[in-house]
Amino acid sequence: MDTTQLALLALLLGAIIGGSVSAVIVVAMRARDRARAETSSVIPDGVRGVLHGMDDAAVVVDTSSTVVAASAAAALFHLAEGSVLPSDELRGVARRVRADETAATVTLRLRRGAPPAEPRLVVVRATRISPRLTLLVLRDITERERVEQMRRDFVANTSHELKTPVGAVSLLAEAIESAADDPDQVRNFASRLTAEASRLALLTSRIMNLSRLQAADELTDERDVAVDEIVASAVEAHAIQAGSAGVEIVRGGTRGLYVRGDAQILSEAVGNLIANAIAYSPQGSNVGVGVKAADQVVEIAVTDRGIGIAEGDQERVFERFYRADQARSRRTGGTGLGLAIVKHAVQRHGGEVRLWSRPGRGSTFTIRLPLIEPPADQVRPKRPKAKKKRQAPAAAPQRTTSSQLTPQLSVSPERTPKPAPSPQGTAPQTSPAPPAPEASQPVKPRPAASHPTNGATA
Repeated sequence: MDTTQLALLALLLGAIIGGSVSAVIVVAMRARDRARAETSSVIPDGVRGVLHGMDDAAVVVDTSSTVVAASAAAALFHLAEGSVLPSDELRGVARRVRADETAATVTLRLRRGAPPAEPRLVVVRATRISPRLTLLVLRDITERERVEQMRRDFVANTSHELKTPVGAVSLLAEAIESAADDPDQVRNFASRLTAEASRLALLTSRIMNLSRLQAADELTDERDVAVDEIVASAVEAHAIQAGSAGVEIVRGGTRGLYVRGDAQILSEAVGNLIANAIAYSPQGSNVGVGVKAADQVVEIAVTDRGIGIAEGDQERVFERFYRADQARSRRTGGTGLGLAIVKHAVQRHGGEVRLWSRPGRGSTFTIRLPLIEPPADQVRPKRPKAKKKRQAPAAAPQRTTSSQLTPQLSVSPERTPKPAPSPQGTAPQTSPAPPAPEASQPVKPRPAASHPTNGATA
């Protein structure tokens, strides 16, 4: 083998060895990059910019379900950088996407805001952006589904609900015309015509109220509202209905609580529950209205001892036009919109409505609203009175002469009712009279506290 052949052979062997070394280096570098990518939690370039430009809630989470990047809208669902996904469903979706390496879309119910906010219907789109990072995009479709459900309900039920009184009005008008020579029949048909017209007016009014609650973006008259004012207004508005039905409304519970909202809307919501409870309660029974505060939430419970609601109907009683007892609803004149109005009114105030019911035992509807601190002008007047009562006994022992006792006797009946009971004729007229309602009212609603409210749909 000559020198030329040896040189070519050496060159060939060098090329083979060089290529092998280069291939080993490339494979090693790729393995290193792959290992680095699998263990790296660095967010790719541009992801944060995209998140900040999104209107929907979106977050990037790592393998421990910790949020490493979030859009501004994600704060509504308590998703902030450094926090852990609050829902087991969300964590499960993220793990499944990382394992399958394919995108997934699921529909979940997540709570937006602090309790007792109503859970929202959310579509979650999960996409893997790296072996350790997953992108979750949450789109709130609650309002869209609500509007779609309202459209279906309106088409399915409103046609019948409106056609019934309209048809009755037409028939009664023809009957009045035919019985023009019979005054008794005319009066009978006229009274029935008035009842159908009232039913039609009530149905129209409630449809408009429900539409207004759903369409308005903000409450028009929002302020600090006393729960006592809401309950008192609702009870007084239905006192005549309760009296004609032979039902007693018993009120009790905690006083002096405040919520933030529209007093008229909240009063109408509580009034709808009371009217519903009266309509489905037997004669001679009680309807309890109780108020209490727990965990920064005000609970207004309306309880009856009526027919109750079957478990299968409890999920649907808040739907528009739904009636658990169709025949009884026709007799009581319900529209099927009362509980729907209650639900939407409470949701507009950041609260929720809960139902407890057993057939034959009655029902309890509980409105839960965020509690706020009483206004300053409602708290200050109470403090000076307490100080005066404490100082009066301390000053009395220092005055020992009979001449000094005389002014004390003239002042003390105005400060406290204790000296007054000695004259038996005056004591019952001054001090016992005001406390009597306060003491009796919390006792009667005792069943309302242990037994949850209302008997059917409005």
